[in-house]
Amino acid sequence: MKLYILEDEVRILQHLLQVVQKNPNVLVVGHAADNATAAKEIPALKPDIILADIRLKDGDSFRLFHEIGDTGFQVIFLTAYDQYAIQALNMGAFGYLLKPIDENALSAMLDKCSQHRQQEQFDRQQLEIARQHYGAQGAGNVKRLALKRVEYMEIVSVEDIMYCKSDKGYTTFYLTGKREILVSKGLIEYESILGPAGFLRCHQSWLVNFQFVKKYYREGYLQMENNEQIPVSSRKREEVLKFLENIS
Repeated sequence: MKLYILEDEVRILQHLLQVVQKNPNVLVVGHAADNATAAKEIPALKPDIILADIRLKDGDSFRLFHEIGDTGFQVIFLTAYDQYAIQALNMGAFGYLLKPIDENALSAMLDKCSQHRQQEQFDRQQLEIARQHYGAQGAGNVKRLALKRVEYMEIVSVEDIMYCKSDKGYTTFYLTGKREILVSKGLIEYESILGPAGFLRCHQSWLVNFQFVKKYYREGYLQMENNEQIPVSSRKREEVLKFLENIS
């Protein structure tokens, strides 16, 4: 499990390094004392988990993670101020620890992260098996999709899915009949399965079923049958246009 540390207090950084280096499942791939450095290094190093101080000399790290977006890592925020806890968790943080950092609490949190990531890896493997199965049968034959929820697994018809939206590692499926289903997997997990069925990733956070697209506005958004307006990123606009031109 690759770990990155964002902390500007040298004494705390040294303490964190001493603790995490005792964990055989953790490899420290880098650390920084400011958001500007972290913004360059995190996408390149691709850590699995980040220990991040909230208040840094060049601003709070909430803004950093908002700008980086959903890249698959988990965040444990470090703070001396308990009032930041709710904001941290609302951002999709795996958890938070109050300073001074307790060694046992940090070790327990890292172990919990490792177990969570192992489960995520297993789920991805299951999805890949499903993707290969569908591919062997023919991409256009995907008719139904199993969506795993906390209490049960729900089977939905692909033709009922209007679009999907990703947010902080979760994906919400918007279906006909104003139904919504939230699952704890990122959008990339479903893109390869649904792509051959007429879905296109028009934005980092959106996967759209073009059967439900009503209009495309050249300033960069789609209008759906339910009048939802979905953004199209600048790098995806040409692909969207080609996709629309080939609709029969």
